[in-house]
Amino acid sequence: MTASPRYPRVVDDVTVRLIATVVLVLALIALALSQWWIYAVLALDFTLRTAFGPKASPIAQGVQRLVRTRVGASARPTAGPPKRFAAGIGAALTAAAAVLWVGGFASPVVVAIGVVMIVFPALEALLGLCVGCKAFAVLMKLGLVPEEICLECADISLRQRPLPSPA
Repeated sequence: MTASPRYPRVVDDVTVRLIATVVLVLALIALALSQWWIYAVLALDFTLRTAFGPKASPIAQGVQRLVRTRVGASARPTAGPPKRFAAGIGAALTAAAAVLWVGGFASPVVVAIGVVMIVFPALEALLGLCVGCKAFAVLMKLGLVPEEICLECADISLRQRPLPSPA
């Protein structure tokens, strides 16, 4: 018996978009009210999600338990590795913003990161467009990400398997 991966190979796109909605709301609050500490919270959540998967993310777990159960849309399987990569981008950006804010440096840079942290989740939440996933695909085409990292990216039929239990 093999151990299950920390980050699922296949995730539910509906849940991912709901998580992006929560990130969008938090990023809007952070930017609109200059509540830069929210970036530290987001950085921690993105880091947990990237390193250990959605089960380690308080935001993902809250969405799964409190919101997804009330959304009637059927699960839409999508490849997990690009979503993990996108979460890693979120972790890097929000961590940079938090460190700059704590250090009292580069407030225009923090604001610029804040704008990106609104645009990227908004594209995911509203349009289903994952900028990090697009970057992941480019890296795969360039050969910087091996194909075996994301078999589901190359063969959509592999996504048709039932999604794992969210718990």
